[in-house]
Amino acid sequence: MTERSRAWTVLTMNAIAFAACFAVWVLYGVLITFLVDNGVYSFDKAQLGLLMGIPILTGSLLRLPVGILTDRFGGRPVFAGLMLVTAVALVLTSYANSFWGFALGGLGFGISGSIFAAGVAYTSLWFPPERQGTALGIFGVGNVGAGLASLFAPSLLGFLTEGGARLDAWRQLPRIYAVGMVGMAALHFVLTHPRKVAASSVPLSVRLAPLAEVRVWRFGLYYFLVFGGFVALASWLIAYYVNVYAASVATAGALAAIFSIPSSLSRAVGGWLSDRFGPRRVMYGVLSGCIVCFFLLSVPRMDVYAPGEGLMAPRAGRIDRVTKDAVVLNETPLPLKAPVAEAPYRDGVIVWPQWRAWQEPVVKTGDAVEKKQLLARGVTHVYFQANMWIFTSLAFVAALLMGTGMGAVFKYIADYFPKNVGVVGGLVGMIGGLGGFFLPVFFGVVLQASGIWTTCWMLFFVLSAGCLVWMQVVVTRVMAAGAPALVREMELQRPSGPQERA
Repeated sequence: MTERSRAWTVLTMNAIAFAACFAVWVLYGVLITFLVDNGVYSFDKAQLGLLMGIPILTGSLLRLPVGILTDRFGGRPVFAGLMLVTAVALVLTSYANSFWGFALGGLGFGISGSIFAAGVAYTSLWFPPERQGTALGIFGVGNVGAGLASLFAPSLLGFLTEGGARLDAWRQLPRIYAVGMVGMAALHFVLTHPRKVAASSVPLSVRLAPLAEVRVWRFGLYYFLVFGGFVALASWLIAYYVNVYAASVATAGALAAIFSIPSSLSRAVGGWLSDRFGPRRVMYGVLSGCIVCFFLLSVPRMDVYAPGEGLMAPRAGRIDRVTKDAVVLNETPLPLKAPVAEAPYRDGVIVWPQWRAWQEPVVKTGDAVEKKQLLARGVTHVYFQANMWIFTSLAFVAALLMGTGMGAVFKYIADYFPKNVGVVGGLVGMIGGLGGFFLPVFFGVVLQASGIWTTCWMLFFVLSAGCLVWMQVVVTRVMAAGAPALVREMELQRPSGPQERA
């Protein structure tokens, strides 16, 4: 087998194994939701929230140590080890009967989410720098496992439990997935080939040294937005559609999949574009596009009545008569704005906000009025439909941008830290995963304080703008310190040292 064939075999198996592990990572939330909804266990909201978050949190925190292990021992044994440990956790979870039993099971499920760090480090070793963005993007398509698990796991649970007639049969689901994990581990180990970084025996302190560089944390912030946001929205959008658009849970799940699946697939495009044009240019486009999409998504549905332009008396006098069209003052008719029919504002697909204004008399026949006295108060009605299909289209575009950004971030890491992809990728992946854990918490807190569902998009807008500003500040500093000729060099060089580079 040629070196090229080995590389593509490793990439293919890494992507498939990652998809399988990501499906397990998401499966836990589907399983817990099923058990609570069907009354098998009566966890309160606090317990439910904690159980749902445990795999995401542990899967994120383990990414850094998994990246270190991959650099030290190679991706092949780490992949197999993680999948086998996950299989054990799946089997143990099938025997859980209490909150703490499921909490421990969630820790095991979280191990499957950490395999991303191993895949990034292992994949990058098989491809030259000019093709690493594409390779890592293709590997990252394994995110699609989350969408597939959300779509098919509920149906499988329904089949196993015979539509709820045998609810205790839920225990078969984690066991089936455990068998799949063991099979995937064996298949991956047999079909892949050993490889690790040349300097795998360097001290841990030296291996962790890149984490002191500011740009590592900047890449982490980018990933917090594009990956953490992806994970957070994959679950949050279901509740969003149900509450904002009164969609059924089944419809909301299908619409949420329109977001999660394209975001996973566009990751490969982001890697390819980064190989061709450089990750900085790609991130400029991603962040700028995200700002536009999130701004538009931030506008909530509105049906607002507000004070408008009123009619004031041009002179003192007496009201002769009042009609729906005018107020007659001293035999002089003062026209009133008549209301526009309301029907056109609510029928069909309304793209832009609509408004109408009218005036309502506050005086009556025979009243004596002073100059500048209010004769009719103004009323302005603003209506914005926030059409569900337009919303879904914008969310779809945002998903493509976020997936593209995921590919660009890891091209950055492969370019700047070719010998420390496992460590740096592990930290960046950990920060992104923590975004998936903490962002829904932020969404809930802000929603409870404001009562406005679109506050989640406002938070994304602010975060996108902050990332773009930070990147622009860094680029400006590099240009000022160097010369215009550095524009191209910033995409080609792998600088090191205390000063942050773009």
